Amino acid sequence: MVLTRSFVRAKRPCTDGYRWFVRQFGEGDNYQDMLDAMVAAGRVGDACWLLEQFGPTDELRVVDAIEADAVVFAGTLEVRGGVDVDGIVRVGRSLHVGAGVRASGEMRIGADLRVEGGVRAEGKLLVGGDLRAGWGVDCADELRCEGELRVGWELHCVGPLRVAGNAFVGLDVQADEGVRCGKGLQAGGSIQVATSLHARHGILAAGSIEVGLHLEAGWGAKAGGTIGARGAIRAGESLTAGEAIRAGNGYGVFAGLAVPMEAWENSARVSASAPPDGLMSGWWAGPEPC
Repeated sequence: MVLTRSFVRAKRPCTDGYRWFVRQFGEGDNYQDMLDAMVAAGRVGDACWLLEQFGPTDELRVVDAIEADAVVFAGTLEVRGGVDVDGIVRVGRSLHVGAGVRASGEMRIGADLRVEGGVRAEGKLLVGGDLRAGWGVDCADELRCEGELRVGWELHCVGPLRVAGNAFVGLDVQADEGVRCGKGLQAGGSIQVATSLHARHGILAAGSIEVGLHLEAGWGAKAGGTIGARGAIRAGESLTAGEAIRAGNGYGVFAGLAVPMEAWENSARVSASAPPDGLMSGWWAGPEPC
């Protein structure tokens, strides 16, 4: 796609950026070539602005590996090896990586992010589609995924964690702030959340579920170990723990919030090693059979 001088001027760029554009490209040039030239000249902010104004393309670029100060690409980027970037990574459509990814700046992917190895994001990690990582994901800021999230190993997020679809994590989930899932959350290990955990569907952990404030599951929650919160525990259907179910002092445990009381025995069962203190609703079913 060719961007002309008049197209760019119509977007009302800043004076300094437009003057540089005219000196560099004259009457215009290929869209991606412009982005590459801006990044090479250290004008990464201008490249991001241009991508925001003119959007993604269907261009596909395949490379062996990336080691750079920044990456701004309008289409889909396929990398056979790894990606190591000291600044931001902006991809208009999808990013597919055959090894691992590290970025010290913000990573913003317009569609899917698929990584065979691990992901280390030292800034925000924003994914417009699905996020799939064969190994672990370590994000030092906000992580937002607008599709489904699948991580083979651990998931650690320092900032808020938001997933629009289902989240499947092979081992532990550790979130230093709150977690919200538009569907369900499943972990092959434990789930530890510093503030509140909310899943519109269910929550399942092979280990324990520990929450620093409130825990809410639109369907039910099940853990091989403890289900614990310093605030309230709320489930639309059943609550099942291999060990204790424990709410915070002065807070209650609520099961069956989404089913009628006459269905509690079947659809709002509460099962743990002992009856939880502050059980406000649901059917106490005793410990799970061994």
